[in-house]
Amino acid sequence: MFGLADLISLIISAFIILPIVVFLRESGYLVMSLILGVKNPRMTIGSGPRIVKIGMFDIRRYYHLYSWFSYDSLKRQGKFAYVSLYAGPILVNMIVALIINALLANGIIEEYATFWDRFVFYAFYYVVFDIVPMKTANGMPNNGLIIYEMFRYGRRTDFNNEPFLPSTSEVEEEYQEDMEKIEEVKEQQKEQIEEEQKKSNISPAEEKQIKEEIEGDKKETQEYLEKVKDNKQKDLEKHEDNLPK
Repeated sequence: MFGLADLISLIISAFIILPIVVFLRESGYLVMSLILGVKNPRMTIGSGPRIVKIGMFDIRRYYHLYSWFSYDSLKRQGKFAYVSLYAGPILVNMIVALIINALLANGIIEEYATFWDRFVFYAFYYVVFDIVPMKTANGMPNNGLIIYEMFRYGRRTDFNNEPFLPSTSEVEEEYQEDMEKIEEVKEQQKEQIEEEQKKSNISPAEEKQIKEEIEGDKKETQEYLEKVKDNKQKDLEKHEDNLPK
């Protein structure tokens, strides 16, 4: 039976464990790209409106949904660089999971064994769906298939000359466009309130009701635009297939 303890475990998994595991996975791309030499790297954490951007880290409001890595170009090219880049997420999650598992086996972090058991489970979950060659729901190859095709044929999957990881410049441009649309909607709603006030002599109670209705419409519009933004981000996440929605 699903009880209070299960609910707490679900909340911890959704808002703490999964975001960390996903961040670790994406950091695999970041580590490898920095070793190989990369132009304009960015680690985007979450989705929706931006909270803060510090260097290459772009932190969004809905941090728990997913994270992803983007870049514009690699300095080093070739089979080794290509395979290393897409093997990064697999290696990072696997290494972290094995270290935690070893600590658990030796009783070093036994006090929080339930938390760490779940952490190891999700880490290996992403390793499995990364390492087994397959195409994702949107028809794009996962990291395992990208690496397999490179070893087998010596070139990119589907003979694609473009990288499967999104471009940082394009991600930023689309984000700015969406934020501009949201600001335009806010301005239009503000103008609508001012026009209503000028056209009619209404009581404070009626004015309050109108404002509440407009605020409700504004909230629905913002939610819609954020969903549109999220969908665009998911399209750019061509290598991703099993992150929580």
